[in-house]
Amino acid sequence: MNLDHLYQPYTSQRTTVFAKNGMVATSQPLAAQAGLDILKKGGNAIDAAIAAAAALTVVEPTSNGIGGDAFALVWTKGKLHGLDASGPAPQSISLEKVKARGYEKMPTHGVVPITVPGVPSAWVELSKKFGRLPLTETLEPAIQYAEEGFPLTPVLGKYWRLAYNRFLDLFSTKEEFKPWFETFAPNGRAPEIGEIWRSRGHAATLRAIANTNAESFYRGELAEKITSYVKKHNGFLSMEDLISYKAEWVEPISVKYRGYDVWEIPPSGQGIVTLMALNIAKGFNFTEKDNVETYHKQIEAMKLAFMDGKAFITDPEHMPISVEHLLSEEYAEKRRQEIGTEAIEPSAIELPKGGTVYLATADCDGNMVSFIQSNYMGFGSGIVVPDTGIALQNRGHDFSLDEQHPNALKPGKKCYNTIIPGFLTKDGEAVGPFGVMGGFMQPQGHFQVVSNTIDFHLNPQAALDAPRWQWTEGKKVVLEPNFPLHIAQALARKGHQVQLSVDSGSFGRGQAIWRNHETGVLMGGTESRTDGSIAAW
Repeated sequence: MNLDHLYQPYTSQRTTVFAKNGMVATSQPLAAQAGLDILKKGGNAIDAAIAAAAALTVVEPTSNGIGGDAFALVWTKGKLHGLDASGPAPQSISLEKVKARGYEKMPTHGVVPITVPGVPSAWVELSKKFGRLPLTETLEPAIQYAEEGFPLTPVLGKYWRLAYNRFLDLFSTKEEFKPWFETFAPNGRAPEIGEIWRSRGHAATLRAIANTNAESFYRGELAEKITSYVKKHNGFLSMEDLISYKAEWVEPISVKYRGYDVWEIPPSGQGIVTLMALNIAKGFNFTEKDNVETYHKQIEAMKLAFMDGKAFITDPEHMPISVEHLLSEEYAEKRRQEIGTEAIEPSAIELPKGGTVYLATADCDGNMVSFIQSNYMGFGSGIVVPDTGIALQNRGHDFSLDEQHPNALKPGKKCYNTIIPGFLTKDGEAVGPFGVMGGFMQPQGHFQVVSNTIDFHLNPQAALDAPRWQWTEGKKVVLEPNFPLHIAQALARKGHQVQLSVDSGSFGRGQAIWRNHETGVLMGGTESRTDGSIAAW
């Protein structure tokens, strides 16, 4: 049958999923099932998150991979833990060396923007600290998908084809990108929707990570393959960079929003932008969701938070202003006073698109995980280590080559990082994990999901389904195709430069799982903008 799997002429409705034993919400059904399989084998929510994350490197390689970064928020035994598995710039790189190659800003692709991958270390740290099962068991579903293959889902197929066409235009004659085409376009084209794709090299890599607790990736044979290939093409990542790396446990940061505590990972992640915007917005009384004043004030609050986020967020050791000050009531009130009846014009900020996966898990013992991992932009740097399935990220693209900027490139420094997991608590009890992936849409997605949930009492599925807005720069606001037209027109009358998008591709893809702390019942919502689903037990 010649079917158009991306064409949906009819309204499709999802409802909240309920369960009591366990739940896994991801952007790809096979990954959700991988996590659920691990729960049923006796694993906990942390094991399920690792299994789903590893599976996503196989079944959604357009958005994440073994060579990327990760962050996690883990609720267990009444406490929230934060894991920062983002990698720094190589020790041998410098602003001067990059400029000497003729770059005026950090390139998007190739060996230069590659930073140390944190994903394998994230899996190891989560497993060691909180898991019940060894990596040899939690990574097995992903290994099977890589070895035996899986059929592409519709949204995955769409972005795979777009990436292939882009890479073909840019890199088809460049030797360093040849392994990307060999790995992800083995038949001389992107695989089609419904076509089976496999990567035995990826399977072998996952097996080596599982068998050695990632020692092979950071100190052994895989590390040698990664660094020798990068060195061959005049890159900066070295064996020493991998050997010295380890994911770091950090204290999550939060603000109180109308009786709830909203949690994020601290900088260099951009989760603080969500918290700053909520801190500003809580000074307003939002009585009606589909009201121009509600949207206007929310957009203005996000705009101001992003201005400060882009100005200050970087490796915490290099931030010129404290997190405490940015989240203070005094700072929020000062910013709130700048919001009037008309759209303001901030300093122009160009916000690029990104590719990431987010997942949420929960089990019957009260453990819950908010987890996110990414290669940054689509397939990342475009550099794939031959015969391994390892696509290396291009996170270093976000470094500034202005030596005066807080986010300026320096050896061993972490840059502004777009990927952020979120978590919600109330009165010391877990409400649950949530997240919305998508580059600089992520804090905006978090803000809107939190407001939809707390201000307007939407269930988790409706909170995710609600039409989204996205501030991009200046007074420009992009709206989803199904955004209420009368509100769009009213925003334009307030001076917002409104643009209606033709699709929802740039508005993020989210998941959420809430727990009723009295009954233990789990309720989950998953992203209708992608292939995702919830696997529940």
